[in-house]
Amino acid sequence: MDGSSPQPQPPSNLESISSRHSSNSNQITPFEQLVVVTDAGADIESPPPTSHGHGQPRRRRRRHPKTNVDVDGVPLAKKVAAEFLGTFVLIFTMLSTIVTDADRLAVAASIGLAVTVLIMSLVHVSGCHINPAVSVAMAALRRLPPAHLLPYVAAQVAGAAAAALAVEGIHHPANREWMVSVPKVGTVEAFFLEFVTTFVLLFVITAFATDSNAVKELIAVAVGGTVMMNVLVAGPSTGASMNPARTLGPAIVTGNYTQIWVYMVATPLGALAGTGAYVAIKL
Repeated sequence: MDGSSPQPQPPSNLESISSRHSSNSNQITPFEQLVVVTDAGADIESPPPTSHGHGQPRRRRRRHPKTNVDVDGVPLAKKVAAEFLGTFVLIFTMLSTIVTDADRLAVAASIGLAVTVLIMSLVHVSGCHINPAVSVAMAALRRLPPAHLLPYVAAQVAGAAAAALAVEGIHHPANREWMVSVPKVGTVEAFFLEFVTTFVLLFVITAFATDSNAVKELIAVAVGGTVMMNVLVAGPSTGASMNPARTLGPAIVTGNYTQIWVYMVATPLGALAGTGAYVAIKL
C-alpha cells in the first residue's frame, strides 16, 4: 500500500464551466454599443444582441462629406416649403401685432415667441432659417449646401410678401407704409444698428447650431430671446429688421423701397461677421 496521499482530482464539470465562461465573455452586454465609421462617412450602430448574440446593424444619420450638413433624407421641396411657411408665420405675427397699435414690448414679445415656437417646430425639417441672412451665414459655414441657398432665400421672401398681403387683406389698414422697414435715424446710424443686431443674432445662432459644447435643447429659447432683445434695442430706430426677407417682402407688396439698401447690405454683413466672430473664439 502506497503511503502517499492521493492527489485531488478536478471536478468533472470544470471544463464545461470554463468553456461557458469563455463563450459568455465574448458576448456584448445589452448596455454596450459598437459604432463603426465607414469610409463613406456613415455611422453604423449595432443594436443590443438578441438571445443568440446577433443583431442587424442600424444606419445612423450621416453627414455630407463636402457640406458638413446632415443628410437627413428630407427632400429640398419640403425644406423650401418649411422655410416659406415659417417666414409667413413670423411676418404675419409681427405685422398683425404692429397693426393693432401694440406697444413696443408687446411687439418684441410676439416676435420673440414666434421665433421660439417656429424653431421648435421646423428646425429638424429645414433648420428653420426663416431669414436670408441666416441662410447666407450657414452657407458660408458649409452647413447649407450652396445649391440650396437660392431656393431658401426665394421661399423666405415669398413667405414674407404673402404674409404682408394676408395682413392687409384681414385688417384693411388706411395706409400700408407701416409695413415697411424705413430708418427713423440717419443712414450711418441705421446701418450700424442693423449690422450690430444681426451680428448678435448670428453670434448666438452659430454658438448653438455649430458648437458641440452648446446646450442645443435651449437653441429655440436663446434665439427667440435674442430677437426680442434686439427688437427692444433697435425697433424704434430701424424696425430691428435683422432679416432681408422681413424688409423686402412688404416692400414688394407696398412698392416702397426707401433706403432698402441699408437692410439688404447691413444684415448679411452683420450675419457673416457674427458667425465669423464665434468661429474665431469657440473652444
